Amino acid sequence: MNLSNTNIKGVESVDSSPSCAKPFTETKQDRPKPCCVCIDEKMARDECMLMSPDGRTECKDFISTYKTCMRGYGFNV
Repeated sequence: MNLSNTNIKGVESVDSSPSCAKPFTETKQDRPKPCCVCIDEKMARDECMLMSPDGRTECKDFISTYKTCMRGYGFNV
């Protein structure tokens, strides 16, 4: 599935393929730091939020993709 927001200049589509939502089964101690995962999804979300007059509404697809990715690593967002 390819999410895109054509109303925002400079914001490209976000790929929410299974590779970004990897299932996480290790212990909490072995979990990577939140800053080190879902980097592409985070950048797309942040860029959309910064460039949009109403980021919450216009960027909800990017926000959803980022949350899905983070949950795949075991983070509760």
